[in-house]
Amino acid sequence: MPSAPSKSLDTFPNPKPERDYEIDIRTPEFTCVCPVTGQPDFAHVHIRYVPDALCVELKSLKLYLWSYRNEGAYHEAVTNRILDDLVAAIAPRRMTCTLEFLVRGGISTTVTATYEKNAENAG
Repeated sequence: MPSAPSKSLDTFPNPKPERDYEIDIRTPEFTCVCPVTGQPDFAHVHIRYVPDALCVELKSLKLYLWSYRNEGAYHEAVTNRILDDLVAAIAPRRMTCTLEFLVRGGISTTVTATYEKNAENAG
């Protein structure tokens, strides 16, 4: 059965939760739609995180990112939403999500959103 886009993010237990280590995920294949013009926006996604108890499963992340393909989204909003959804799914110790949007209309945009677990949002 072929894969389909999904907003679901699957996880698995961190194999080394007692250690801080970094997971670096990159894909050049992100697309969404400009909410003003309806034209496609293309971006490179870079997610870097230090897991706590859980890690994100990569195929589900691929399908999650694919789910934005026909969705209208401002660059700033979609970057922050991806970060928020990943934090909700895996509660990492730290995470940075960067989307580098390719040139359209002579302008390129890079948006970076960061999360760090502290005493207020731990647990």
